[in-house]
Amino acid sequence: MDFDFETLAADDRYKLLTSTIVPRPIAWVTTRAKNGARNAAPFSFFNAMGKDPALLAVGIMTDGDGSMKDTARNILDTGEFVVNLVPRVAAEAMNLTSVDAPPNVDELALAELETVPSLKVNPERVAISPVSFECRLHTPLIFSNQLLAIGEVVQAHIADEAMLDPAKFYVDTAKLNLISRLHGRGLYGTAETAFQMQRPRAYDALEKEKARD
Repeated sequence: MDFDFETLAADDRYKLLTSTIVPRPIAWVTTRAKNGARNAAPFSFFNAMGKDPALLAVGIMTDGDGSMKDTARNILDTGEFVVNLVPRVAAEAMNLTSVDAPPNVDELALAELETVPSLKVNPERVAISPVSFECRLHTPLIFSNQLLAIGEVVQAHIADEAMLDPAKFYVDTAKLNLISRLHGRGLYGTAETAFQMQRPRAYDALEKEKARD
């Protein structure tokens, strides 16, 4: 079936996007307000966007009343945030931080999460997360109070036990046991069904084409 996104209601577009673009990694974003108040919230409109500079993009939709979320406001006000990735063991805590809470509520304290000071930005890291990226806001794009925050990674933290060869920057990705967002209400997944294929080389592809001729 075909769907005209220029005429569909926003909620209907959301259903189609989140039911088809799966799995989506989860950015468990920690920020601080201008007054120092801590905030944590998960977002699954997220991914890496480049290496030079190293960029991450996080899409932060509006609250139910159409206002800007605390995470978005904090990022715009301070220019800093941390993206923590979510291991399976932290799924319940991550879900708890998604609560629609007033700005003065500390979701990290609410979920009883330990934190670790960051090295280059003010917001803390989530201690239980095996991967955290300290980010400075590179480019903000605002659409009707919806923020697309493009952040430059200035410091990365990866659990020691997940590093296969630090000198070569090899990571045991499976050991991270990260979860992702799937379709439907409250559905998550892991990488347990992963499979591997080797990327073809251009030369090999040309040789096969010649053989067919």
